[in-house]
Amino acid sequence: MFKKNRIPHVLALTAAAALALSACSAGGSEAEGADTGDVETSDSSQAGLSLQQTTDFSTEVDEAAAAMLPGDVTDRGAVRVAMGVPYPPFVAVNETDDLVGLDVDMAIALGQKLGIDFTVQHQPFESVIPSLQSDRHDLIMMGMNDSKERQGTLNFIEEINAGFAIVVEKGNPEGITTLTDLCGLSASTQKSTVQAELLYELSDECEADGKQGIDVQALPVAQDSQTAVRAGRAQAYIVDAPVAAYTAQTAGDGEYFELVQDPENPQGFNPVYSGFGLLKERTELTDALQAAMQSLIDEGIYQSILDEHGMGSLAIESALVNAATS
Repeated sequence: MFKKNRIPHVLALTAAAALALSACSAGGSEAEGADTGDVETSDSSQAGLSLQQTTDFSTEVDEAAAAMLPGDVTDRGAVRVAMGVPYPPFVAVNETDDLVGLDVDMAIALGQKLGIDFTVQHQPFESVIPSLQSDRHDLIMMGMNDSKERQGTLNFIEEINAGFAIVVEKGNPEGITTLTDLCGLSASTQKSTVQAELLYELSDECEADGKQGIDVQALPVAQDSQTAVRAGRAQAYIVDAPVAAYTAQTAGDGEYFELVQDPENPQGFNPVYSGFGLLKERTELTDALQAAMQSLIDEGIYQSILDEHGMGSLAIESALVNAATS
């Protein structure tokens, strides 16, 4: 048996070290008749890009939520969103140069629910918080992890609760169901990451329990780790749950890999909350966004968007604010 008191320690280290979820996005074609008019691209560096709804939904304005919007936002007629483009699965650019992804669909849905435009502008991750502080943007939508440290500056409207997951060859020939099944196998991940540290620690645990260790293949880039599984050099690929979901859904049109579904860890191992960030003092906008998100959850639109992007298991049950410390 594994020493269960040690594994969560490693996973906690992994979560604490991750500044933001790194992942790839499921794209898709625009739903027939979908209304994408509530979101537009406003950054000159992204000129010509439009946003494409990839989940089939349409919703009515929640008048109570819309009434909570602060006066500066309603006067401007838009919520200004900072997104790092591309940052899949949250936002990506498809073959027709349209923006697609989880947060594109979420922005469209929130815009419909609040009856206001969501204008999207590219902003590098390292400067998203300063862009709020300088009043260039109102909201960050790019898979940012909620943390106690960030809550000193930001409020978070939570979007998903996600940890780390296992990707295997389609059909799961080794019958892997959880991390402990990796003993005696080869597992790939990106080098110099906390996932690599996790695998090395797990390998030591395997050997301490009299089992074979894990052949850890820490490779230069994420694509190398996927190639190792495809080539049979590794039997598993360890990565953030959104990346895992995207990989299983899109690689080879979904025919190359599958996501290991651990019933005891449906949201991945050691999940953390990720969501939309806005300045702490923007309490009215926080309340409006939380109310709009709750409406989307109640209508099932929120779940449909996550399902469309292969992340249904990462859903939260109610609209939460600052859940990392609540």
